[in-house]
Amino acid sequence: MRVIESLVPPDFRSALNGPLRRFFTCTFLACIGNGLTLSLFIVYLHNVRGFSIDYATILLAVSALCGLASSPLWGTMTDRYGPLKVAMVVYVTQAVSLVVWGVSRSKSEITVAALLLAVFGGAGWGPSSTMLSRLVKDEHRQRAFGFNFMLVNLGIGFGGLISATIVDLHRPSTFTVLYIFNAGVTVVAGIYFLSLRAYGGPINDHRDDPVKSAEGWREVLSDRRLVRYVVAAIVMMIGGYGSQEAGFSLFVVNNLHLPVHVIGIIFFFNTTTIVLAQLWVLNRIEGHSRTRVMAAVGGFWFLFWVILDVALALPAFLSVVSLCIGMVIFAIGETMLQPVGPAIVNQIAPEHLRGRYNAAAGLSWGISATIAPAITALYFNNHLGAWWPLGTGATALLGGTLMLGLRSHLSDAEDGLVPAIPLDESD
Repeated sequence: MRVIESLVPPDFRSALNGPLRRFFTCTFLACIGNGLTLSLFIVYLHNVRGFSIDYATILLAVSALCGLASSPLWGTMTDRYGPLKVAMVVYVTQAVSLVVWGVSRSKSEITVAALLLAVFGGAGWGPSSTMLSRLVKDEHRQRAFGFNFMLVNLGIGFGGLISATIVDLHRPSTFTVLYIFNAGVTVVAGIYFLSLRAYGGPINDHRDDPVKSAEGWREVLSDRRLVRYVVAAIVMMIGGYGSQEAGFSLFVVNNLHLPVHVIGIIFFFNTTTIVLAQLWVLNRIEGHSRTRVMAAVGGFWFLFWVILDVALALPAFLSVVSLCIGMVIFAIGETMLQPVGPAIVNQIAPEHLRGRYNAAAGLSWGISATIAPAITALYFNNHLGAWWPLGTGATALLGGTLMLGLRSHLSDAEDGLVPAIPLDESD
């Protein structure tokens, strides 16, 4: 009990009210489904359905591009109609699309399902972050995002373990079961999210202010702090999540020649590390420069890609061990990135534009997910797969350097060097 008390400060425990607990439960449920199919996109299309790597990587890139293009619209919709209505549309459409994806055989069906998943998946970042920001005070925001990320990975870890016991490349039906199960869990999560309807409406306080009511994307994009953050995040994500999703499973199966079920085991080490380390890391980074923390993430991710490259020279068992260690290192970087990035964005965002700010931040995921598959295909199609991890690691370091450059454009409060002043103490 004393350990929990030291990891979760009393003031944050008191903030864990009913609505916030329901939000965290919804996060956990949704991510169990996500964990079932995480990083199987390329393997599913190429090794299970028999489509070419070119088609699989192009579809992944096009899907990311569609998600990217729709993101600004979802940000506007979130500000106008509230995060609840947008999120409910997303949950329903995602569930239907997952079923279509799992049972489809032709390129046309697969393509339609992928694009639907991408377009409506692009709406998830804004509503979720906006809702969480409404449920906690400013001084708890960084810790709340970190706690939420811990639950994301706890759910993904459970999903990954289930996936590892089910998937079989020689039995395509196991993948169909996996995607349908994902759809079912998505529906349950959506029903749970609906319980937050009292907090998910639009903000109308600014409607009487003619200046604020006229503000929109022009004001968002003119915020140089946000633009610099997004550019740095894009580069960092290409060196992290984008390339990991685009090529990690392919590298493991085709370059390291390891069985596909190993992927779920490796990701279990990743998610377990996040679950065990997140609260401790939150206490360590509290009060420290957020931009420097983000720069450190680039260093951790660079080390992960180096380990991945070294695994090529190791026998199968040691290769798996090294990948598990690498995923632990990658996870430590994630525990620093995920609380800090959203905290920066929501600290600089005005309430009536919060949905747009979060959608703009989400562009870093969409853009990196568009560029990373193309870069990955370039490496593998030119028989340079062994160099892919090192090139990706260098990109992660560059992203960290760009994050350091953001420091001079933020106040101490925005950079996390001093705590935000609680609203009830600012009067």
